[in-house]
Amino acid sequence: MRKKIGAALVGLAVAGTTMLATGSASSHGYTESPISRQKLCANGTVTNCGPIQWEPQSVEGPKGFPGAGPADGKICAGGLGQFAQLDDPRGGAWPTTKVSSGQNYTFSWRFTARHRTTDFKYFITKSGWNSNQPLTRAALDSQPFLTVPYGGNQPPETLSHSGNLPSRSGRHLILAVWTVHDTGNAFYACSDVQF
Repeated sequence: MRKKIGAALVGLAVAGTTMLATGSASSHGYTESPISRQKLCANGTVTNCGPIQWEPQSVEGPKGFPGAGPADGKICAGGLGQFAQLDDPRGGAWPTTKVSSGQNYTFSWRFTARHRTTDFKYFITKSGWNSNQPLTRAALDSQPFLTVPYGGNQPPETLSHSGNLPSRSGRHLILAVWTVHDTGNAFYACSDVQF
């Protein structure tokens, strides 16, 4: 009886370790350009960020945005409570990347686990949105201004692609969504920009 219980405990320990290992390997990517809120926390530009400062690559939530995915007000954190600081607008004081309307902009990603990818989508806030409120779908254009299909391929460690920015003025937020091809998840990155 003792041998069976011991074997069962060892089996559970191995299964748990395997699940932890595969779970941690399943989340990893963020935008470097325009710089995302999670990268600003990780590089120390912004402080009081909580655990995202140690794992900027882990903002992973349900895919299907905007029809599915994280709830309104929790989009920048991918719906993950431990990263709620990313949803805090900080009085509109997040550092911004300077951009221009119509600019052919190069978006850059860094991956620490390179998943097969369906696409990358980029949404932007509407004119008149409130930068003092957490991000909601109503604050964003309903359609992405840029979609980059990736055909189920695996990206390299870093990836860049270009697209034209829409016409805007003032402060805005770009939401980048990396859709993983073979899981039910996507990665979310919010970048504050100044036109």
